[in-house]
Amino acid sequence: MTLQAFIDDVTSIVGTTDDQYEITKLVGQRLSALLDSGYRLPPELTRPATDHHVNYPLHIAPDGSWSLAAVVWAPGQRTPVHGHETWGVVGIYSGAEREIRYAKPTGPGPLTPMGEQVFEKGQVTVCCTTDDDVHSVAAESDEPTIGIHVYGADIGTIERRRYDPETGEVQWFVGGWNTP
Repeated sequence: MTLQAFIDDVTSIVGTTDDQYEITKLVGQRLSALLDSGYRLPPELTRPATDHHVNYPLHIAPDGSWSLAAVVWAPGQRTPVHGHETWGVVGIYSGAEREIRYAKPTGPGPLTPMGEQVFEKGQVTVCCTTDDDVHSVAAESDEPTIGIHVYGADIGTIERRRYDPETGEVQWFVGGWNTP
């Protein structure tokens, strides 16, 4: 499968239904097919930064209805606890990613951990829906961890929540995009 065929498929899926559970199921199937096809990211989109994970845009729908990114972590890097405010599907291109999920808070107070899982090369997961959207992620391998992420918005430009897991305090942020 080519990247363009994947983009065309996701564009069709997003244009056909508003059901985020149906979208994430279908996008997950297509992302598995992309990873299984031997698709290779350009080398410049696989380079980590030394101080934080990077988000390289692969495609942003002209209407902002979805985006596709290569997200790259150096070994040991992690994200703060955060939300996405939209649906998302992640496929592991290389390395391994540890995800720690939290219950979506309904008020002030410490966040409730809901478990963790490690995803390895070739695995695909629904990282978020609007009702299950709070997690942190850490790179778990000796090589850079690279995920191909598909989100139901232009994830580099929307306001999102960052949580203090001890207090539940929220700070809003915009993740932005990186360039190679």
